[in-house]
Amino acid sequence: MILGIDTSVGTAVAVVEADGVVLAEASSANPLGHAEVIGDLLRAALGAARADAPVGHAGAGTPGAPAQITAVAAGMGPGPFTGLRVGIAAARTFALGRGVPVVPVVSHDAAALGILLDQALLGETEAGRFAIVTDARRREFAYTVYEGMDDDGLPIRVTEPALTPRDAIDTVLAGFGAERRDTTAVSAAMVALVAARALAAGREVGPRDALYLRSPDVTLPAGPKKVGV
Repeated sequence: MILGIDTSVGTAVAVVEADGVVLAEASSANPLGHAEVIGDLLRAALGAARADAPVGHAGAGTPGAPAQITAVAAGMGPGPFTGLRVGIAAARTFALGRGVPVVPVVSHDAAALGILLDQALLGETEAGRFAIVTDARRREFAYTVYEGMDDDGLPIRVTEPALTPRDAIDTVLAGFGAERRDTTAVSAAMVALVAARALAAGREVGPRDALYLRSPDVTLPAGPKKVGV
């Protein structure tokens, strides 16, 4: 089972089997307060993921047995600094405690996979090019352009995640011929599913460092101040 954690927009936690069956999900849509809710969401998802309460199917495993987590999928953004560091720290700490690997996932990839799977269920074989767009604050949007899935069942990025001023987003996406898909929540189940497919394919699909996309506000001084005598 894979534990998925994402705090790039709201806060979301899920437990998913390697084949994509969702055993439990818990989330908060609040774009703030990640640190206040992450512990409760983890407890809720892990508690609901016991084999006697599966979401995706019935009769799996031993009733009442705790979820056997084999990897932790961490949404690496793009997103604001404070929110991302809470989720990534939680993922790394949980994985260290359980002795399992952390699988980094681009949060936009998870949102894109959800759209592509929905389109496949509707029989839309020619999905076309689209962009996941999320609020990056400071009057900016973060976006990533996608087109279809590859042979491993993972979204194909046309562009890497990037920032643009809010009033320029439509012009930017028109240049890529991409339909705009505003995203206000990232599914932790989709984060875990991206990780499961990446692991099955022996691929690394996310960065090891968080995708903040902007330079830090605090910079080191150029040198010691001159002190007058």
